[in-house]
Amino acid sequence: MNITFIFFLGLVIALVGVIPPGLLNMTAAKISLKDGHSRGIIFSIGVCVIVAVQTYIASVFASYLSHHPEVIDVLQRVAFVIFVLITVYFLFIAKATTKQQIEPKIRSKHSRFFQGILLSAINVFPIPYQAYMTITLASFGWLNFEQINIISYVAGAVSGTFVMLYMYIFFFDKIKDKTFTSQKSMNRIIGGITGIISVVTLINIIKEL
Repeated sequence: MNITFIFFLGLVIALVGVIPPGLLNMTAAKISLKDGHSRGIIFSIGVCVIVAVQTYIASVFASYLSHHPEVIDVLQRVAFVIFVLITVYFLFIAKATTKQQIEPKIRSKHSRFFQGILLSAINVFPIPYQAYMTITLASFGWLNFEQINIISYVAGAVSGTFVMLYMYIFFFDKIKDKTFTSQKSMNRIIGGITGIISVVTLINIIKEL
């Protein structure tokens, strides 16, 4: 198994997971605007430390599940229903809103790294997301759960997360101008991504019938 290929798989999957505006990327961008790029980068490094831990935990969990196919079958069906519902919501139900973003309240400029750790630890979405994606990659034969491959995948996920946070930091002016005015387009992007995941999941379920 080519560890470089696995690294880029982790990078791309993490990029996709961090594309939608959320607490972490928007906070990184706002810190950069208020305190400078270096502070935003320090915050992002703190985020990536937790992402590394979360992705490793997800990979170990996925490795356990790979030896219990009966559990994977149930999780795949549950995940399929969830992703379909998310797709329907973002494509047909979600409306473009202009909710005001809450400014992060920071007491100390020297705590950016730990703030990144704290906010990233609160955001537990990467664990089920990465667990499901690693199981999917393993089902296609693109990933196995040898230690070197897991480490390579985790490194890719950390790099992908940092790259996307970096993009938010340095291109926030353009993103900021379009975030609210093109919310409908963002909903379609998210719906499209979850739709693709739904199709892949359905294909896997059909193959196992």
